[in-house]
Amino acid sequence: MVGKLLLRGMLAGLIAGVLMFAFAHTFGEPLVDQAIGFEEAAAQAAGEAAEPELVSRTTQAGIGLFTGIMAYSIAVGGLFALVFAFVQGRVSSLGARGTSMVIALAAFVSVVIVPNIKYPANPPAVGSPDTIGVRTELFFLMIVVAIAALIAAVSLGRRLSQRFGAWNGTVAAGLAYVVFIGLVQYLLPAINEVPENYPAMLLWNFRTTTIGMHVILWAAVGLVFGVFAERQLGVPAGVRRSAAPVLH
Repeated sequence: MVGKLLLRGMLAGLIAGVLMFAFAHTFGEPLVDQAIGFEEAAAQAAGEAAEPELVSRTTQAGIGLFTGIMAYSIAVGGLFALVFAFVQGRVSSLGARGTSMVIALAAFVSVVIVPNIKYPANPPAVGSPDTIGVRTELFFLMIVVAIAALIAAVSLGRRLSQRFGAWNGTVAAGLAYVVFIGLVQYLLPAINEVPENYPAMLLWNFRTTTIGMHVILWAAVGLVFGVFAERQLGVPAGVRRSAAPVLH
């Protein structure tokens, strides 16, 4: 069963990847071109020689972008299916679609929203090459902390729900998660390498478009995989079961 769900998760990731690529190619690549233009103009004004183009922009915005997004989205779909197989029947008593959407929402918050609040995506010409290693490490550290905190919050919520009721337990665990994440983000070093004359709208549009790509990815994976899983498990939509099947 887990193997069948894994294949369906990868298929859901493939479908989500196609949608994500269409959005990124249409709305994201023009912003990258604008950022590259700004970078080249700044280098020319400083008297610096133009860097050689190892890979053409046509290739980067076409097959390169498509390959990267598809590899990422299919991998996400496979991991998503494995998480679903563990959660369904053990942690969640929701139907397949409900569980799938809850996992997608939780993943979107912990993998996308929380890290990007502290370390948002940057277009070309933003960020020093000397700090790229540190910035990457901090970003992934934020992801790991957010996921670990989310798991701890779910466990805390279940315990508190047994004692104080589902609503009170969920709210208390959610507040604990927010407070902990806020503390971690306060303690981690801030990185601001945006040039003073960088176009504010370009930076804003790039970052919101990046978030939009992930909205499409996680929403599509959650919805599509939920349908696939429901058909595979034979659980009618919206049915809450007292003893959901445990997957092995």
